[in-house]
Amino acid sequence: MNIIIISVGKIKEKFMVSAVEEYTKRLSRYCKLSIVEVPDEKAPENLSEKEMEQIKGAEGESILKHVKEGMYVIVLDIQGKMLSSEKFAEMIEDLGLQGNSSIAFVIGGSLGLSGKVLSRADYRLSFSHMTFPHQLMRVILLEQIYRGFRIMKNEPYHK
Repeated sequence: MNIIIISVGKIKEKFMVSAVEEYTKRLSRYCKLSIVEVPDEKAPENLSEKEMEQIKGAEGESILKHVKEGMYVIVLDIQGKMLSSEKFAEMIEDLGLQGNSSIAFVIGGSLGLSGKVLSRADYRLSFSHMTFPHQLMRVILLEQIYRGFRIMKNEPYHK
């Protein structure tokens, strides 16, 4: 299975870079993982609604350049559906069984995702009603993907 994480912005903090590297290494046993960072647009304080939409639109265009035909796209969206770790593992396993060999997870920038990206999504996933920095969300997502594969393989980790 090919998994691509498309994320707005770079991770600068060493401790988060280390966490991403660790989960990337762990996941190499289970899937082919790639991480694509698209540039985040500068978003000064007190933006108008129109300016926010322009920024999300520009980031969205960058995201969509990496979404290929036939990919199953899961966007992280606070309005999305919440799943337990077990249900998340089941979803990934079911996607593989249904022939979806490429799954793209999309993490938006500080303003969220554009309408174009949301409309391209096959699934909207929420990890919480809380808002997380997109850098931290990448680590959380990687951990849950890793946990999901461990659950699928009946390997100890998820308890």
